[in-house]
Amino acid sequence: MKTDNLIKPKLGDVLIAPGHRACAGCGQMIAAMSASRGFGPNTIITNATGCLEVTTTPYPESAWKIPWIHSIFENSSSLASGIRAALDYKKKCSGNKKSGTCQIPEKINVIAQGGDGATFDIGIGLISGAWERGDDFLYICYDTEIYSNTGYQASGATQPGASTATTPAGAESIGSAQRKKDMIAIAQAHGLKYIAQSTAGYPEDITRKVKRALELGGPSYIQIMAPCVPGWGIATDSAMSLGKLAAQTGLYPLLEFENGQLIKASKIKEKISVEEYLKPQARFKHLFKSEAGKEEIRLLQKIADGNIEKYKLNAE
Repeated sequence: MKTDNLIKPKLGDVLIAPGHRACAGCGQMIAAMSASRGFGPNTIITNATGCLEVTTTPYPESAWKIPWIHSIFENSSSLASGIRAALDYKKKCSGNKKSGTCQIPEKINVIAQGGDGATFDIGIGLISGAWERGDDFLYICYDTEIYSNTGYQASGATQPGASTATTPAGAESIGSAQRKKDMIAIAQAHGLKYIAQSTAGYPEDITRKVKRALELGGPSYIQIMAPCVPGWGIATDSAMSLGKLAAQTGLYPLLEFENGQLIKASKIKEKISVEEYLKPQARFKHLFKSEAGKEEIRLLQKIADGNIEKYKLNAE
């Protein structure tokens, strides 16, 4: 195939072509497109099984404008480790004049991607191993707080009280009874160079953080809350507004760490109650119908208030 006439991507371009199969208004697609602006053309992506994989790469098609490799659910991080090791070897042997094929002219970014199921649950052990080794790649988690691709089951990222396919609200259930796993704290425990959290409500913040992570080098981790239209039961035009509300309530603040130190956190100028964030979402509608549900709302508010205190989010 001739490539002379192909448009070559550059830094700042959205590296996902139109025509993908994501739902209208998909928060994950907003997040992924925003992240891709920070990748640059010299990037190789490994992608765990999940919504982002099935919507952008139905065989034999791909919406990605850069090298992209599908891994099974749990091992996008292991695949990224292997790619980085191969690139480092080729770079090392490029000084050997007898190895004419071992040439890497520029730095190549390696990025592993996965949803919260692949990150918080199925792949957490392999991610931990890569972080322990200090492997130089960026891991991005698109956190929809459920298994979006397989029917909206609860994951380790599901918020308390949420009604999911495996924790349905009903006469004997208030929804999910678990507490959302703190992957940011787990990443901190591994001593990563760079850790950040954002939401689909802040595209420019996502792009900036991806650029910074790649500038510092890995191991690094970025977690992005990505509202799921059918899984959350929300309007198709609400992913960005809910992403903003999640941060402004303190339930999902924008955070940035370098070498273990918190360097930036989103400030809350005017406090918004968690109720305002929950109301537009069908997965939480049952909480407003009973005293037990209202107690769950108070728990979520307590979590948000705890984040505000922990990360000093009050503007004053």
